[in-house]
Amino acid sequence: MGSADSVEVVRNIAEEYQDFECRSFAFRDMSEIIPLFQVHDSEVDMWILPGRTAYLTAQEWGKVTRPMFHMPYKGSSLYKTLCEIFYTQSARLTEISFDSVLYDDLKQVFVEMGIADEPTYVRPFAIGRTEEAALNYHYDLWRAGKTKLAVTCYPEVKKRLTALGVPAYRVLPARSAVESVLNLMLRTAEMQTAREAQIAVQLLEVDALIRPREFQSTDELFAMEMKLTQKLITYAKTVQGALKTAGTGRFAIFTTRGMVKKLTRDFSAIPALEEFEQINASVLACGIGIGLSAYEAEFNATKALMTAKERGRGTWMIFFEDKTVVGPLGAKEQITYGYSSERLQSISKQTAVSVATLSRLSSVWHKLGQPGINAQELALQLQMLPRSARRILQDLERVGLAEVIGEESPSPRGRPRKRYKINLERE
Repeated sequence: MGSADSVEVVRNIAEEYQDFECRSFAFRDMSEIIPLFQVHDSEVDMWILPGRTAYLTAQEWGKVTRPMFHMPYKGSSLYKTLCEIFYTQSARLTEISFDSVLYDDLKQVFVEMGIADEPTYVRPFAIGRTEEAALNYHYDLWRAGKTKLAVTCYPEVKKRLTALGVPAYRVLPARSAVESVLNLMLRTAEMQTAREAQIAVQLLEVDALIRPREFQSTDELFAMEMKLTQKLITYAKTVQGALKTAGTGRFAIFTTRGMVKKLTRDFSAIPALEEFEQINASVLACGIGIGLSAYEAEFNATKALMTAKERGRGTWMIFFEDKTVVGPLGAKEQITYGYSSERLQSISKQTAVSVATLSRLSSVWHKLGQPGINAQELALQLQMLPRSARRILQDLERVGLAEVIGEESPSPRGRPRKRYKINLERE
């Protein structure tokens, strides 16, 4: 999703990859962004968002459910635009006005190009700033003789500046930037596929005696229990799971995270299957546990069930492998919180890293079982941007909970990547 010209650039490159089936959504005005997300978010697996407008709008809105991959106009995209200017114009860089780029990003490009000048006229992007304001920013500087040309991230601003006689250039995604994000998306998709296959356990506590009478023989009780069990078996088959008893009045259904996600509409609702309706009246509570092993999933399901029972009959809660709890499913207001050790809570107070992220990081570190990890590897495991993972590692290094144990070069010309050893248990 982006402006029409940036979307076309990204799509043309993405269609060279057999792994992608592309849909493109172009907007002309910021007011169109949220409606596009509302209509199409459930139709896609991932979003790629060139520029800052759609990404920051989505972040502020906070209701996009699919992974978003941001492609800011910096690095190679700025190089591409500046090279075009050098070939066609004689203006100094201090005579150029820029909009919707960060000063630090632009300064970094200047340094890497060996340019001693400081960026002079830079107007960063911010939610609420209009294209009209960007147009006036460039035009006023040019009319005052302070600049000779403008670099904009808005296609409409370029068009209108050109009409006013102002030499204007449009920043568009560079091919290398697009390919880098597309490859990150592919690796994330592979990781998601493995994640969907994680074991999930639905632990149901049921009451077969939904209409108790004054007297019921043991034969009648047995018949009622058998009838309910048969319904549970039918439900388990529907969710491609396996049923086993887990004590008096408790049944465990072993399935996958992907199936539970589908059943609960992204962990937000109680299953609406007809097969579940047959047993719903008998369900006292349900706890769903996700884990890297059957034991962990069942253990987490027990914790989720205990939490659900505290909240009353018919409550469903989910306990994830990162110790995060979500629920009650189907409620208008759901809560998300984490169980963690006092140690992680203490670390969180010392750093800018949340307890939930620290818990996931600890799990990833022990799961990988290798001597070190770099920011790119951590980003893949935690499903975040490499720079975010880098900040986490640097923050932990600052308080002595991570240390650099070496560097590696991904390519002869690439920057070395630091490898870190993490120790969240250190006192």
